[in-house]
Amino acid sequence: MNMARLMLRRGFNVAEGVLGQVFPPAWNPMLNLGALGFFFYWIITVSGIYIYIFFDTGVLNAYASIEYMTHEQWYLAGIMRSFHRYASDALILVMMLHLLREFARDRYRGVRWFSWVTGVPIMVMVFVAGISGYWLVWDKLAQYIAIVSTEWLDMLPIFGEPIARNFLSPDALESRFFTLMIFMHIAIPLIALVILWVHLQRVAKPRINPPRGLAISVFAALIALSLVHPALSQAPADLAVVPGKVGLDWFYLPLFPALETLPGSLTWGMSACLLAIMIAMPWLPPLKRARPAAVDLANCNGCARCFHDCPYNAISMVARSDGTAFEREPAVNPDLCVSCGLCAGACPTSMPFRRLSELSPGIDLPDRTMAQLRDLTETAARNLTGTERIMVFGCDTGPDLAEVSSKSVGVVPLVCIGQLPPAFIDYVLSRNLADGVVLTGCRENSCNARCGIEWTNSRLAGERDPHLRARVPRDLLRTAWVGATGGRQLHHALQALVRELKDADVDVRPAPAVKCPPTACEAVDA
Repeated sequence: MNMARLMLRRGFNVAEGVLGQVFPPAWNPMLNLGALGFFFYWIITVSGIYIYIFFDTGVLNAYASIEYMTHEQWYLAGIMRSFHRYASDALILVMMLHLLREFARDRYRGVRWFSWVTGVPIMVMVFVAGISGYWLVWDKLAQYIAIVSTEWLDMLPIFGEPIARNFLSPDALESRFFTLMIFMHIAIPLIALVILWVHLQRVAKPRINPPRGLAISVFAALIALSLVHPALSQAPADLAVVPGKVGLDWFYLPLFPALETLPGSLTWGMSACLLAIMIAMPWLPPLKRARPAAVDLANCNGCARCFHDCPYNAISMVARSDGTAFEREPAVNPDLCVSCGLCAGACPTSMPFRRLSELSPGIDLPDRTMAQLRDLTETAARNLTGTERIMVFGCDTGPDLAEVSSKSVGVVPLVCIGQLPPAFIDYVLSRNLADGVVLTGCRENSCNARCGIEWTNSRLAGERDPHLRARVPRDLLRTAWVGATGGRQLHHALQALVRELKDADVDVRPAPAVKCPPTACEAVDA
């Protein structure tokens, strides 16, 4: 399992890097798979409504109505049919990529089991809805799908009479069958939409719309494909003749040859096993979880910054329980917390300058505390030599920090870059622990904790609390959102900062740390 995840992760890292050279970071399709899935769903819905206006559910007229749309009204209904078809194929593609990417990044176990398990029925419903849509065309392919599907369903003792007999002769099939198929084709996606809403309940501020530029580009590409290669029907269905060679849609129908040739007991058994494995995967094996964030009420004023910055709705604000004058306090739900540290990075008491008392923020990660982070920073600083000393803060899922560590480059690992309070940057520069600071992590728009990069950028820009103080020289700070495979890009960013430090006027650099009594420093830095 670990080897499969590692290989897939490497493949996705390469794909994201290649697409990152073609698209702006926010437009990278590989980083917007879920949002693209929603986009294709709405395209399918709107185009499906238009197609339904012209569709005739009669057994003798279904094929003719589709042909009318395709050839007689090709300029609109025909394009809509192709649009509907290709958006459906694209939905399958992004859905499967999204599933594989979450598996590759190990974001399906632990507290993330809920999103994975609720995603499985959505995937099944999308396939069922797509297959029912092919039945409605009622060409040779639809006849083949109908016969294979009903014979496969008849292998289960759930129907009073075999349903495959409806396709034995032209007289056996009635028009109400197409009315049933239309109902299924409309009802199943609506049910899937409800489950999709449940699927997102544990995610705060989910991205359900792709960036406008990407949406326009994808929309234009589907229109162009619909014009250049319109979707066409095969020969009309004829129940008096067994379908011979048919062209399959390999997005929706790759398993039909196996259903046709293999014994039903085997295919049903394999299907049941596959479904059971998919649902059980978050516990095969279970994730060894880090301890959830912990609240220290002695240092918490109930400001709710941690509540607003948590990407997983793991923090709620409740009535104060310690009898102090503050009204609220954060409460962490351990069943939802992924231990990303964004809450600790948002806490205004995560101040490395504190010396008179223990560095214990209002909320912190027990396994990677702010006190430990300060110790790591100071240890890395003591080992730096030279005139252009750089401190690199990076997350576990970003580039390998060991590759850039040297006598002049100190590295401090974090769970997520969003765990880093801006005060640490101020601390490093104002105390002359280093001459420059570089923040690195996942690719932009691809944060493993969803919002780490976004919150960090907003804090640095002064748009989100806690923000970086105005006294911190911005020309001594760099960000490099390059992802796990971006070691070379991070190295180039470090070299660029070194050159700028060499060329900079000495007055730009922070003054050496002032040696003063702890009480005085505490007063200055508070």
